[in-house]
Amino acid sequence: MATQPPLRVVQWATGAVGRYSLRSLITRPEFELAGVLVYDPDKAGQDAGTLVGLSETGVICTDDVDRVLALDADCVLHMPLPAAFFGEGSAVDDIETICALLASGKNVITTTGFVHPACHGRGLVDRLEAACRRGGASLHGTGINPGFMSDMLPLALSGLSSRIDHIYVRESSDFRGHPSRQIVVDLYGFTRSAKDYAVAVRPFRVLQRSLFAESVQLVAGHLGVTLDEVEESDEFEIATEEFEIAAGPVRAGTVCASRWTFSGLVRGRPFMTVECVYKADSTRVSRWSDPGFTVHIEGVPQMTLAVQEMSHGLAGAAAHAVNAVAAVCAAPPGIRTILDLPLTTGRGTVRLA
Repeated sequence: MATQPPLRVVQWATGAVGRYSLRSLITRPEFELAGVLVYDPDKAGQDAGTLVGLSETGVICTDDVDRVLALDADCVLHMPLPAAFFGEGSAVDDIETICALLASGKNVITTTGFVHPACHGRGLVDRLEAACRRGGASLHGTGINPGFMSDMLPLALSGLSSRIDHIYVRESSDFRGHPSRQIVVDLYGFTRSAKDYAVAVRPFRVLQRSLFAESVQLVAGHLGVTLDEVEESDEFEIATEEFEIAAGPVRAGTVCASRWTFSGLVRGRPFMTVECVYKADSTRVSRWSDPGFTVHIEGVPQMTLAVQEMSHGLAGAAAHAVNAVAAVCAAPPGIRTILDLPLTTGRGTVRLA
């Protein structure tokens, strides 16, 4: 049997998630690194391998978008901070970049949303599908949550149900080891005063609603449920003492945790609820749940699946994208959700030595 040539893949962004993805593209034989797009000018010009502590690859990082668009590649792993972080409005504002990549003939796997673009309206779907047709490419949105915990797992568990009354998904994340102030402070709003927090997290609120509305709508639609609305609420916790995390000091009197809830409602009753708890340091914040994930289906039978805190959650988010590359490249052109692709598994990652 002839050996399949490696898939040529571009890594777009090398932040907290992208660095894990880049290491996989370099070290796994089924991939050939075709290029790396960086946002930090200090990273431009560096060898991709050196950037993540590996041997040189001969692939030089660039901050030139046009150069990446011109590359010959099968797929782009698109992992920047979503455009909403910069106050652009919502996660769908990444559409310009994604459409350009698709139209250039490259399949795109993104962790900025797009797990169910249809919930944002026909206009967005039409633009994405037109770019897919032009380039003969596919688009797939993924990650851990959304992309797995709040959509793929509930749907998988629903196959055991004879009646479903309510679906509940909880994420609780600990940020004490997260090194990025841009994420921990600017995006999540930790270390801000209560007054500053409300203003600082406005872009994050729009982003969160956009992301989790996609998951809730995807699950509802596949289970034959028409939602009236997706309701959002949030609250925060104030630190009572000063403590240190990787991103810097959290002072007493500033925000140290937040809780976000997104509920898909039918006639005022929640069909599905996604709860996201974020803590600067879970050992310092006792309120709300401990780190980990929970999927609970109220019905017959009643089911609860709990995943304790992951040691490398960011690596998991990257891996879910990397492990989908082959399936997305093999799929027909168009928007491809988890409902359109075979199960994403860890094929190629087993190490028994």
